[in-house]
Amino acid sequence: MIIKILGSGCAKCNRLEQLTREAVAELGIEATFEHVKEMDKIMAYPIMTTPALVVDEHVKVAGRIPSKAELVGWLKAG
Repeated sequence: MIIKILGSGCAKCNRLEQLTREAVAELGIEATFEHVKEMDKIMAYPIMTTPALVVDEHVKVAGRIPSKAELVGWLKAG
């Protein structure tokens, strides 16, 4: 599983990464994390605001920090 955090590195982006890492650890799944900070790469995704979470090239959320329960649900589903 490849997980990308899209954002400039702000507090919200870092919080999203932290929560996602916690959810991955809870589930005991293998995941590779990438923090995408380059605006041209962020703009390649269909999002209007950051932070955003992309799992295996599917945008799961953008513009807000989801709850850990939401993250766990998305990661279980793949």
